[in-house]
Amino acid sequence: MLIREATAADWPGIWPFLRRIVAAGETYTWPRDVDEATARRLWLPGPPARAVVAVDDAADGTVLGTAKLAPNQLGPGDHVANASFMVSPAAAGRGVGRALGAHVLDLARAEGYRAMQFNAVVASNERAVALWRSLGFAVVGRIPEGFRHPSRGYVDLLVMHRQL
Repeated sequence: MLIREATAADWPGIWPFLRRIVAAGETYTWPRDVDEATARRLWLPGPPARAVVAVDDAADGTVLGTAKLAPNQLGPGDHVANASFMVSPAAAGRGVGRALGAHVLDLARAEGYRAMQFNAVVASNERAVALWRSLGFAVVGRIPEGFRHPSRGYVDLLVMHRQL
């Protein structure tokens, strides 16, 4: 697998699984019916944010997953990074999320961020919570019933953080 900067040419490889993940309504706080133009604007917003893709370098360059890195806040809070991750369901279990997570942490350090914070990790997304914990993140806050899960009802949102 190769991880590199995302380009506009990668969008057709990102959109199908991004749409599927968001429409499932289990892990993202985006509207489940997000249209393609809005999703593209949110995922590929341009500087200071940046997006990367993990591609299958042994095959045809299929996009396996993607991540977005941006300042968590503006102005005096812009030294804390925020990131979002999506892995194609077809690539689940191949280490794509871990590789993207490690890559984005390194990228954030190289860009001078001092910490990374995730504002809304769905508590029922146990694989993601376990991954972020294994990469050094701690739960620093909990929003009780902050997420409306389509089958589990109201579940907590976690705020996760780690120093870089």
